[in-house]
Amino acid sequence: MSTDTAPAMDRDDAATGDGELLIRVRGLTNRFGAQVVHDGLDLDVRRGEILGVVGGSGTGKSVLMRSILGLRTPDDGQIEVLGVDARSSDPANRLHIERNTGVLFQDGALFSSLTVGENVQVPLKEHHGELPERWHYELALLKVKLAGLPADAINKLPSQLSGGMRKRAGLARALALDPPLLFLDEPTAGLDPIGAAAFDRLIKTLQEALGLTVFLITHDLDTLYAICDRVAVLADKKVIANAPLHEIEQLDHPWIQEYFHGPRARAARDAKHESE
Repeated sequence: MSTDTAPAMDRDDAATGDGELLIRVRGLTNRFGAQVVHDGLDLDVRRGEILGVVGGSGTGKSVLMRSILGLRTPDDGQIEVLGVDARSSDPANRLHIERNTGVLFQDGALFSSLTVGENVQVPLKEHHGELPERWHYELALLKVKLAGLPADAINKLPSQLSGGMRKRAGLARALALDPPLLFLDEPTAGLDPIGAAAFDRLIKTLQEALGLTVFLITHDLDTLYAICDRVAVLADKKVIANAPLHEIEQLDHPWIQEYFHGPRARAARDAKHESE
């Protein structure tokens, strides 16, 4: 079983036999004062997959995502995103990553004073400001519909939307630039089971239709079993496993055993089997 935990020097620098790497992390270290969150962490994300990222509280799932995106400067390590050095000071590298990644933060991170349409237009105007204003609006409307919102949501403020609709509005903004790489931080947190399942189906449909690669942080076992191709487990300051769920379940690490063999995990597995 491959768990993607081999040292960087022992692995292919560009891709594995299982597919091209869109994200490649080697030796990542993140500290907050005396607290070490990551110590020599390695991670691969392959083109076209939905990778679920799980771990207990304090394992640094969001810190890992922010490091990959360049929103946090790690203390050590190498990060390649879409073939470029994510830690480079070259503005061209930064621009390449920004234009080809979309991010849905856990709370949506929408601008409260802007309408849904204006929120979606923010990245469009930043990176394609030369386009006519009408095009910005039409593109925003397309993304709003793509995220499963009604057309009239484009003129509403975030405060006028339900929690699930705000998630979809954030997703519409994340898709604004047609990125091949999508980051989702706890996308179903706070949603009821029906809303969470609908959001899972939306992500899977978009991933298949648009050929997206998805880095998905979640605590939701239903999400892991419903849509993830592989799961990366953060524990002991590293990624201790990165493999399909049926392989993860066989590992004897205490956290994995507790998380993937409890009653909620059994219910998620049963739901997965019933849908197949």
